[in-house]
Amino acid sequence: MEDYALQAVERLTTRTAEPYETLSVEPITPLLGAEVSGLDLSRELTPTQEKELMRAFRTHHVLVFRDQDITPEEHKRFARLFGELHPVALAAEGSDPYILDIKADKESRNVAGNGWHADGTADAEPSLGSMLYITTVPEGGSGGDTLFANMHLAHELLSPAMRTFLGGLTALHDGALPWTAAGMTPPPEYDVPRTEHPVVVRHPETDRKLLFVNAPYTSHITQLAKPESDALLAMLYAHIARTPLLHCRVRWQARTLVLWDNRSVQHHAVWDYFPHTREGRRIAVDGSPLHA
Repeated sequence: MEDYALQAVERLTTRTAEPYETLSVEPITPLLGAEVSGLDLSRELTPTQEKELMRAFRTHHVLVFRDQDITPEEHKRFARLFGELHPVALAAEGSDPYILDIKADKESRNVAGNGWHADGTADAEPSLGSMLYITTVPEGGSGGDTLFANMHLAHELLSPAMRTFLGGLTALHDGALPWTAAGMTPPPEYDVPRTEHPVVVRHPETDRKLLFVNAPYTSHITQLAKPESDALLAMLYAHIARTPLLHCRVRWQARTLVLWDNRSVQHHAVWDYFPHTREGRRIAVDGSPLHA
């Protein structure tokens, strides 16, 4: 590993953590993710619990809560601690506009999220984060893990010259791309979002820089010719997917809720459990514009 990368990792892994008083936080890896215990998400949190939860979220980016029995309304109440709820695009008539049902079974021919991505980055204000509550895990309890990758660290592990180069670029994110990649056309009622974001943005709460491109939504880098853009994006996607130091893995159990920061991480819902069933519900939280 290059010296600049070692320095970035050492800086992150040697920081002194302030202890928590009202909850327990056990890191999944030194650089990403944590399991949180001591909270019952079916109950309203105290101000101190809320404050410590927000600190854990900013520090670890992915939080896992086991053995939670929560109703859809309790799920939404917990999500509102982080902001206004983000409506589901193309929500079915009569369904809750803020709850996305997640299900794959023996009838599925593809599943959402089976590849590295961040959610809805074509939006002018991509969501702050998502909360996925899994109620049914694949038979035998294996398969269906979700992988996460740290986009702050993905930026910091690039060479100083590459970071400088990327800092002056923007990329177009196109909400039609997931449809066209599957050989489909977006439905006429879908107002397809298209937004140009910086390739490197600053996190709205921490001001830390992070890499903000992903294969499902990023069309091209606007300042480059297409062959140059394609080559650069391919390199960045390979960096995200093939650098284990960026990753953590969440192994699902029934009644587990996972909260992740949609700005700080990308995720990959691994579809390795066909023909078994995995089911749950997801709620997202509104975000804000992203700036370099």
